[in-house]
Amino acid sequence: MNRFEGSGNREAKIRYLDGDYQLVSAGSYVTCAVTGVQIPLDELRYWSVARQEAYADVAASLEADKRAGVLPIQSRP
Repeated sequence: MNRFEGSGNREAKIRYLDGDYQLVSAGSYVTCAVTGVQIPLDELRYWSVARQEAYADVAASLEADKRAGVLPIQSRP
C-alpha cells in the first residue's frame, strides 16, 4: 500500500516484527518514539520489536536503546 491509498494523512498502527512489520490500521506515517517526527511508511527503516516503537534514524534507535538500558557490545582492543 502506498501512502495515498485510502490512508489519508493519519498515523498508521503497526505491529513491528523481525525484519518486517504488519499494518494493523491504515495510515500514511508513524511517529518516532524518540524525536516525535512523522516517518512516512515508505521511509520506515528502524524499529524495536521488543518495545514496539519506530525510530526516524539510527541515532534515534541508539538513543532509545540507551534509555532502555540496552547498550551495544563494545569491542575490546
